[in-house]
Amino acid sequence: MPEPIRVLVTGAAGQIAYSLLYSIGNGSVFGKDQPIILVLLDITPMMGVLDGVLMELQDCALPLLKDVIATDKEEVAFKDLDIAVLVGSMPRRDGMERKDLLKANVNIFKTQGAALEKYAKKSVKVIVVGNPANTNCLTASKSAPSIPKENFSCLTRLDHNRAKAQIAIKLGVTSDDVKNVIIWGNHSSTQYPDVNHAKVKLQGKPSVTTSETSGLGPQRESLCPWVLSLTATPMVFPMICSTRSLLQSRIRHGRLLKVSLLMISHVRRWISLQRN
Repeated sequence: MPEPIRVLVTGAAGQIAYSLLYSIGNGSVFGKDQPIILVLLDITPMMGVLDGVLMELQDCALPLLKDVIATDKEEVAFKDLDIAVLVGSMPRRDGMERKDLLKANVNIFKTQGAALEKYAKKSVKVIVVGNPANTNCLTASKSAPSIPKENFSCLTRLDHNRAKAQIAIKLGVTSDDVKNVIIWGNHSSTQYPDVNHAKVKLQGKPSVTTSETSGLGPQRESLCPWVLSLTATPMVFPMICSTRSLLQSRIRHGRLLKVSLLMISHVRRWISLQRN
């Protein structure tokens, strides 16, 4: 069995991290034979909640978890890291655009980038989840100049998957038949879902570019604003959710779980590509 890797999750007392931690511990992210030292970081006022998360992980008795460390100290959290999953950030509030988050988040990710620079291994792989993810990732990277830029990545897989799904629905194929969709820019109302280089497998035939696929038709023009509308709206069904609290709760839980699953997929794919 290989040596344990040291994995940090920030914002570990939050709901997104809560949906993620078990999957890290049970081998779904880094492999069923990869031991893990899991480090949980949150702000001091959340330490009571974080201690509860720590006890839940202990109760699970996951064999791959060789140690779990809960802390509010950066020098402890970032020391000798192999993987850093930066979930914690200032959340978007009602009426806020992603650009409004920049001022609040820039100090968070400057500080975390500096901590990576000072304490983590130079080979550390960094995944930024907190939005606006691309900008936060750039901020962290700029604050850690000795860590290679290719070691930083951020989560825009939700938009990528939405674009793939809409092409697949339009053409009557599965999402797995759609390749090479690109998302340019932040997870925000300024992003551009690019289908110009996408390839689609139709009726078992070799992949063809979407520009050669007449069946895509108006979807090429409508895809970008449709994906943007989901990205820019805090709730997909705001009018329904405002009057049905149970449905609102279920949709919120589903969104948190979805982010967790997307992050698992992103990390697993990225790490496997780097290993190969």
